[in-house]
Amino acid sequence: MKRTVGLMLMNAPRFDFGKETGVVSLINKYPNYDGRGVVIAIFDSGVDPGAPGLQVTTEGKVKIIDRIDASGAGDVDTSTVVEASEGVIAGLSGRKLKVPESWVNPSGKYHIGVKGAYTIYPQRLRERVLKERKEKNWDTVHKALVAEAQRKLQAVETNKSSNGNGGNYLEKLTKEDAESRVTQLNALEKKYYDLGPAYDCVVYHDGEMWRACIDTSERGELESGIHLGEYRLCHQWSSLTEADQYNISVNVHNDGNILEIVGMCSSHGTHVASIASANFPDNPERNGIAPGAQIVSITIGDNRISSMETGTALARAMIRVMENPYYKVDVINMSYGEHAHWCSSGRLGELAHEVVNKYGVIWVASAGNHGPALATVGVPPDFQNDSIIGVGAYVSPDMMTAEYSMIEKLPGCPYTWSSRGPTADGARGVTVCAPGGAITSVPRFTLHSNQLMNGTSMASPHTAGCVGLIVSALKQKSIPYSPYSVRRAIENTALTLDVDIFAQGHGLIQVQHAVEHLIQYSGGVEDKVHFAVECGSERTKGIHLRNWPALKPVDVSVTVEPKLLNDTKAEPSEKLSFCMEFVMTCDAPWVRAPPCLQMSYMFRSFQVSIDPRGLNRGGVYFTTVKAYNASNVEKGVMFEVPITIVVPTVDLLHGYFYSSAAEVFRAGCVRRHFLQVPIESTWASVTLKASHSEKCQRFTLHAVQLKPSCSVKTLEYYKVVNLGCNESTTLVFAVRGGYTLELCLARWWSSLVEGQVETSVDFHSLRPSQEEVTLLCNEGIQRIDVRAGLRPEEIAPQACLKHHTQVLMPADSKVEVLGGARDTVPDSRPIYHLILSYSLTVTKAAEVTPKCSLLSDVLYESAFESQLWLLFDHNKQLMGCGDAYSHKYSLKLEKGEYTIRLHVRHERPDLLEKLTDLPLTVLTKLTQEVKLDVYTSFNAAVASGKKAHSLTLSTGAVQPIYLTAPSLSDKTLKGLGLTPGQALLGTLSFAKDELVRKADQYPLRVVVTELPCKKRSTTSSGTGTEEKKETKTHADYLEALRDLQTAWIAKLDSESGEQIHREVMATHPDHLAAQLARLQALDAGGAQNRALVIAQAKQIVSAVDTAPLLAFYGTKTDTRSDAAKIKTQMDKQRNTLLEALSRQGSAMCSDILQLPASERPQETLEQLDNIATEILKFVEASDSKVNSFFASYYQVRGFDGLSARIILRQCEEKWTRDNEAKLTDAYTRMGWTHAASLIASTHPLRFPTSFAPF
Repeated sequence: MKRTVGLMLMNAPRFDFGKETGVVSLINKYPNYDGRGVVIAIFDSGVDPGAPGLQVTTEGKVKIIDRIDASGAGDVDTSTVVEASEGVIAGLSGRKLKVPESWVNPSGKYHIGVKGAYTIYPQRLRERVLKERKEKNWDTVHKALVAEAQRKLQAVETNKSSNGNGGNYLEKLTKEDAESRVTQLNALEKKYYDLGPAYDCVVYHDGEMWRACIDTSERGELESGIHLGEYRLCHQWSSLTEADQYNISVNVHNDGNILEIVGMCSSHGTHVASIASANFPDNPERNGIAPGAQIVSITIGDNRISSMETGTALARAMIRVMENPYYKVDVINMSYGEHAHWCSSGRLGELAHEVVNKYGVIWVASAGNHGPALATVGVPPDFQNDSIIGVGAYVSPDMMTAEYSMIEKLPGCPYTWSSRGPTADGARGVTVCAPGGAITSVPRFTLHSNQLMNGTSMASPHTAGCVGLIVSALKQKSIPYSPYSVRRAIENTALTLDVDIFAQGHGLIQVQHAVEHLIQYSGGVEDKVHFAVECGSERTKGIHLRNWPALKPVDVSVTVEPKLLNDTKAEPSEKLSFCMEFVMTCDAPWVRAPPCLQMSYMFRSFQVSIDPRGLNRGGVYFTTVKAYNASNVEKGVMFEVPITIVVPTVDLLHGYFYSSAAEVFRAGCVRRHFLQVPIESTWASVTLKASHSEKCQRFTLHAVQLKPSCSVKTLEYYKVVNLGCNESTTLVFAVRGGYTLELCLARWWSSLVEGQVETSVDFHSLRPSQEEVTLLCNEGIQRIDVRAGLRPEEIAPQACLKHHTQVLMPADSKVEVLGGARDTVPDSRPIYHLILSYSLTVTKAAEVTPKCSLLSDVLYESAFESQLWLLFDHNKQLMGCGDAYSHKYSLKLEKGEYTIRLHVRHERPDLLEKLTDLPLTVLTKLTQEVKLDVYTSFNAAVASGKKAHSLTLSTGAVQPIYLTAPSLSDKTLKGLGLTPGQALLGTLSFAKDELVRKADQYPLRVVVTELPCKKRSTTSSGTGTEEKKETKTHADYLEALRDLQTAWIAKLDSESGEQIHREVMATHPDHLAAQLARLQALDAGGAQNRALVIAQAKQIVSAVDTAPLLAFYGTKTDTRSDAAKIKTQMDKQRNTLLEALSRQGSAMCSDILQLPASERPQETLEQLDNIATEILKFVEASDSKVNSFFASYYQVRGFDGLSARIILRQCEEKWTRDNEAKLTDAYTRMGWTHAASLIASTHPLRFPTSFAPF
């Protein structure tokens, strides 16, 4: 997830960018330390090479030296290989592609594929282009057609009125056709859907490099398409079209079988890169931090899932910077990240460890925009080892006026939303802070040159640019460095601000001081050494005591181990010679640590004693145990043990109430209250009352509890509130007893007025005996005991079901090696992937959410590298995608058959083999919530007696609640096709208050253990299983033989089928089923059998007496004892008649459509009219048994509107190539060429030749 809050602003006033961090003074003093010689990799959404300031460095070199889309979203399957015939290639779109004579292709082989433009466009560009295409190609034409259709309808109605009521059959059809055209045109406007252009892609090797052409002409004119070589080799890029201004480049993989189109999934990455390194030769005051540095753009945001990063993209990005033969990456900036449940393990963390500690790349990352509460830093700063520089966002007084146009300057402070440390396992999380806002370049597709964005996303590249300046200086001075020496210099020279320590880390980065510090103190034995700190039995990165009463001292064991850069390949002599003596200090009186530590190349342990007694309750305290090189103390801290302890308020009034006196809040002010939540508590209500301010005040309330091995988002509440003078508000949120609650209230950073706020907290308890309730349908009743543990509470229990869940097992699975440079970790470690295929049947339109439960809700902490699912319709059209965070991705699907392909990656194929039977869960949102009956007594539940109502529980009272299983015959559940093992998901709540019910809910699962049974008919005691089976007769045998022969008539070849037909008819001349089977066989034979089809159909029609059929279907109720049997027989006759009439009419239509309209025999037309009217006596024209005939019949009669209506319904039922062709033909006949063209142009995207690649 990008860590940015965006705001568009053009031509804003500037100030000295980088002044606060010493950039300006460094460049003024050392002009050549401008980043030259440094390569910065931008892990982001992609960087636009056409954006202002991103063309050249200060030395005139190419600014962006490589562009990569690591996500796979830009990949095109070009594994189909063809050769040109007379200079033409047959493209996968069906177009003829003309090869320009200027192309050089020694092999003569071309790799071809198709790519939809909208699949590579970012969302906002897609919306803009879609709107422009609609205005250009649709709106004008469509409005004219609607007006014309309405005029014709009015003329028909006028003509009918003048002729009196009634009218013959054809006149009625004329009116219906006119009405249908108006209705369809209105529906086309309402349901307008543009899949976008489908571009043919051609890849070939010119003898020196791979080249690719994208046919943006959509006519096969490759000469006018986009023709590019691999970006890394030739640095070619181009706008996809003049209108979109979307700059792309290409890479080619797997010997031409994969074309990678590199674009951008948002404007975020370009803005980030511009902050880090933009260079404006003619306007240097607009420069980024390190204008001399070069950029490698690596897209980790996947355009298929709203620019979310994926494990695949991150792994490929890290592989690229680890080692490649083309360039050496010095610095990574990553302004992306998520929250992880734990940081002690994970595949991506292992790779990140290698990037920094094996390959020596300095990694800078944004801390996140999830503040102001503590412990809100995400990953990557919170990776398993403390090797990444995490950056918080700071706003200076000059930024407030120059960038935000504020009326007056306020004191500098962290942005309210900037994430705070520490991490859950005790590390600082935020290493330093930097300016978190900037006005700089954005991609050309936005159609504006610059934009103001703020976020830790902006602070991180500011810091990365500073690191680029530092590395540039060290390289030019030939001073050896490592990620560790650079980081320590940044930490030791940062400017400590008079603001929240958890938001600033070591302080505001000061790049000039860091450079001078490294130059002055270079050459130490520790420069290539990282000191890994592990605390306690859980080996955490620091000491963080939070969920404790803080009543007595604790001792924590700390282990420190020196580790050389690329430890496994370090020289033994380096390890043998390593010996250091440290002086250790701590400025907090509540911490005791040893004063010194001697260390060789092995781990050492010591004890730290923490005594919280004497510290004020309700607060948080931070300090560090600092270790200095005893022989060079001036060099600064070599390593530190960060210590954060929370001393919660434990004594609450009455055991559940807390209040604080009115506190003054100025701009950026943050107040924190830490409370030990009563063990019984399940929700809290917080009341805020503002005073001493005449203006409305904006506050952020952020309440957080940290649950072990759970993300900070697991138990949190975040709300921005506006309070007027003397106004109060009450907010309700769930809590869990036993975990310390941080109640953080912050004044917005830009507030110009101050005020006071009183805060009070009420804890409540309606605690169920089960946190997650499961009800088995076969058990019928489930008991839950609810306890009011703190105070009297009103309850009104409710249970409702919201989703249906089914488990799919893989229909196919395979483990394959990916190979290729982008999927091979250095030292020849290929990555493998597992592809699982699942079949999904949707019985009616629904909203579904696929979920791989085993891998859900984990990304950075996952044991596997990545997981991604793609959902396709029956034509292999991609309908949607999702990753680990399943709750973000739901799809609205129509009735039909779908395929879900799940992709899991890892370096070890044996781990993937264990997942070959991995189940996939699909959640379907119910069309209507189903409420369960809730009772307060068992007998009432059994007898469906009085249901639970509102009642009051006294303190300590326990109330049993009984849930009953839902009726599976409920109208909402009936159509789900429930089978044993499937489940219904919902929520259970107990409180009477509506706000509390929304806040304090518990998961409810109803498991289907049996199917709803049909009512069994009662039988007399003389019947049953003891009744003898009826003896079959020879006549039964002959009947069965006849039916068997009939079944084979349509299956055999024409001659054999005819012979069987004769045999059956010889013995059973009135057997209609055999006649129908012969008709089906003849019709399957094609156009040459039309005359036979018509004759055979007439024979069947003449054999059916329609009078009894009409009489039967005209009867409302049949009271005869054998009514069901009679209905079956009548339905059979009717269906036979309808099929015969339909096939006869269709054959006649096919014949007559070969003739010009003026030459069509009137007699035949009248026969078709008779067939149509005969069918309409029984069913509507849209009935699936006859709609194919009516589509042709209406076409013959010139009622193309009615014909199109039927074909459209066929398409809605199942969109096939055949139906699509018929629909475009019908639209063309009516002159609706805009609709026909739209469908035809997107045909390659609706019917791809293969599944889209991962």
